[in-house]
Amino acid sequence: MNTAHILSSFDRDLESVQALVMRMGGLVETALLDAAEALDTRDEDQAQRVRAGDAAVDTLEDQINTACAQLLALRSPAAGDLRTVLTVMKIAAALERSGDYAKNLAKRTAVLTQMTQVPGASGAIRRLAKVVVQMLTDALDAYIRRDVKLAEDVRTRDRDIDQMYNSIFREFLTHMMEDPRNIGPCMHLHFIAKNIERVGDHATAVAEQVIYLVTGDLPDDERPKVDSTGGAALGG
Repeated sequence: MNTAHILSSFDRDLESVQALVMRMGGLVETALLDAAEALDTRDEDQAQRVRAGDAAVDTLEDQINTACAQLLALRSPAAGDLRTVLTVMKIAAALERSGDYAKNLAKRTAVLTQMTQVPGASGAIRRLAKVVVQMLTDALDAYIRRDVKLAEDVRTRDRDIDQMYNSIFREFLTHMMEDPRNIGPCMHLHFIAKNIERVGDHATAVAEQVIYLVTGDLPDDERPKVDSTGGAALGG
């Protein structure tokens, strides 16, 4: 009877923490899409709102970490329950970092509105952001559903993100060679594209945590990556 009460309390506490994770994920997804839209429409006010909204993401991560620490101290979870708590903390960390990338994207908008507009570039960035956000959404859904198959699918999609990023990178190189006035804005745009690509890496990391949570093992094969930029960096 007492054991059942303890288990019920743990489950309730864990559900509360998971609700915070999903709220955090929703804020990050919205921030990424809004930041990409602000860049595309050159809306500095919207970009500023994205920057200001990052504080809420940071607050949620603090709340999640505090709640997880209490779970570890008061409930002493073992086996699968312990994996769940550790997974939650790692997912929260990945989301917080992704939120930082959205904020960094928004920071560049004010600068880019004062520069030469590179044809098609902001639209390409926005498309990349949409694909990455869907990937993050699916990774979080896989966590809630404990869906290893969906998590594996997210993991393989990281290759598609890399290919999109590489294509954008090549477009920026072409624009810079065609017109030196494009060098400055393309450096900023490349920084943005790379940040979004890194969010894809974090979405993949979330998916890998789901696999660990369900199976007890992290994937032992190398994450599929595609990099045709030759390690080059612009404005990082």
